[in-house]
Amino acid sequence: MQSPQTRYVQRGDVSIAYQVVGERGPDLVIVPGFISHLDLQWMDVGYSRFLERLSAFTRLILYDKPGTGLSDPIPHVPTLEERIADIRAVLDAVGSERTALFGFSEGGPVCALFAATWPERTSALVLYGTYAHGRPSEEEILAEGVSLEEYERLATGFTDVVAHWGEGRLGRLIAPTATNEMQRRFWGVFERAGASPAMARALIEASMRADVTSVLPTIQAPTLVLHRNREIFPIGAGRQLARLIPEAHLVELDGEDHAFWAGDVESILAELEEFLTGMRTPELRERLLATIVFTDIVGSTERAGELGDRRWHELLDEHNARVRELLARFDGREVDSAGDGFFASFEGPGVAVRCACEIVRSIRELDLEIRAGVHTGECERIGEKLGGLAVHVGARIAALAGGGEVLASRTVRDLVVGSGLKFTDRGTHRLRGIDDPWQVFAVDDAVTSETRFTGPREHMSAGDRALVQIARRAPAVLRLGARLTGSKT
Repeated sequence: MQSPQTRYVQRGDVSIAYQVVGERGPDLVIVPGFISHLDLQWMDVGYSRFLERLSAFTRLILYDKPGTGLSDPIPHVPTLEERIADIRAVLDAVGSERTALFGFSEGGPVCALFAATWPERTSALVLYGTYAHGRPSEEEILAEGVSLEEYERLATGFTDVVAHWGEGRLGRLIAPTATNEMQRRFWGVFERAGASPAMARALIEASMRADVTSVLPTIQAPTLVLHRNREIFPIGAGRQLARLIPEAHLVELDGEDHAFWAGDVESILAELEEFLTGMRTPELRERLLATIVFTDIVGSTERAGELGDRRWHELLDEHNARVRELLARFDGREVDSAGDGFFASFEGPGVAVRCACEIVRSIRELDLEIRAGVHTGECERIGEKLGGLAVHVGARIAALAGGGEVLASRTVRDLVVGSGLKFTDRGTHRLRGIDDPWQVFAVDDAVTSETRFTGPREHMSAGDRALVQIARRAPAVLRLGARLTGSKT
């Protein structure tokens, strides 16, 4: 999704940047946490997908608080009173008389104070991964069933991030499951653009001084508290909010990501949709044609033992960065990754085969061998994931491959006729968990190396281009073709 238009509203002498996304459903303003940047956040795939999904059932209002992102720099950290005045200015600018507030992290106390001060303008309150008191007492901490060490880990983590501002450590702290080497570089840029080092330090110090405990019992708006149980902000903070806000509903989610756009986002979106609209959209099992690619490092356990944990993780980060870079170059979509393997999808089989071969070559430069499997078939899409028989076939074909080898199903071989790709028959195999036998082909890597290219669409074969149109218009066409040729889909 492209970044929406950024506009500005004046509050006194300060210009506040804001955006509006979506037109359906209730108004929802996201009150940002530590730092934000309206333009750069749309460059993060996970973040932009989350906002796009959220805007499907809300009119989503986004802004950067003064001193951060695209809003004016200011010489001081704004007080909580100034922060709620910022929200009012943005809401007035977009014509919102009543809105739901989504308070993330440091934005939570601001939302709580706004809801207590302006009940007539607050339709609902969502507090995610946040707290009432930045420095709770030992008695408060223990009363919520958490330890002092958990709060010390939080303080130490943010102290380390600020001490190394601009190096990308914030991403690893708040989104550990979604931060690799490439993401770390993005987070470095995001940090530098989001706030200056001095402002970052001042924001952390101010967030630790924040305390809205006394106002929580006065909140009248329906309140949903969402908190993951293993994230950097202790779960006890969420429990305290739910205990002190009248009739607040607490949902404890599983996960270690503080960032709401990382990890299991489906659970968060489902809770938000039901809370804000009164209903949950059932997961639709959309069927589509896709080419599936699985990759896996051969002998990863042995190499990890040889190199040791530190060197192995560094090597794995470089492997992940290279794979993701090639997926982006060949217009592939990362569906999932776990440990040392990737699961990706492509619109056409030819571009998928070439990408798999390029990945094999690139990873070989790291003194690693990977294997890959490629298959084209009809998949079920549930949210951002893909499932169905085609996915299982692709995974099983990859498991048959040796080091440095790309194996493809007969379906792929048949669909790329005329593309210049060459294959060697590797026989018919019984794939684990699948009844019928499958004919498998090895991609001739030497031939593939002569057909490298820098982008997928302008160099697609005629077969790929035709398949893209088939995928968009009628997946059933492939099933018909398969029946006529006797191949599997």
